[in-house]
Amino acid sequence: MRQPIFVRTLTAAERQQLVAGLRSADAFAVRRCQILLASAEGQGCARIACNLHCAVGTVHNAIHAFHRDSLACLQEKSSRPHSAHPFLDQRYTEPLTDLLHHSPRLAGKPVGIWTLNLVAEVCHAKGWTPRRLTGEAVRQALKRLGIRWRRAKHWITSPDPAYARKKNCATG
Repeated sequence: MRQPIFVRTLTAAERQQLVAGLRSADAFAVRRCQILLASAEGQGCARIACNLHCAVGTVHNAIHAFHRDSLACLQEKSSRPHSAHPFLDQRYTEPLTDLLHHSPRLAGKPVGIWTLNLVAEVCHAKGWTPRRLTGEAVRQALKRLGIRWRRAKHWITSPDPAYARKKNCATG
């Protein structure tokens, strides 16, 4: 049978901060404070979980986080996986900007205006992304790279000397 786990002996300052945390507006911090104080009083993980209507794993996680991070465990961390990384990173800022400055027709597409889904398709075809991204993922990547999508749609120019006049007539 596994040995039950409890929090280490709390210092007076830690206990005071945990008691103060019970009045926090953050539900995550309140729950952690309740768990840690109950464990410091000698209650087992299963009993704490039953009293607080949570899973035993939640209690274990709180105690382990306290041993690892001390009172910093009262702040909720990001739930984003550590392995997640952006597909279009800083390496692609310049090539992506250059791509958006040219017509999609130069990339072999039958239309003359970029859409987010079209950018995603071309990025995947060029091998910049391992899979075809959604339009929203491309929009977020452009934002992260400092490229404004509303402006990017109007970057396309033509070698035709009358292009500006024709574009103004077409777009009003």
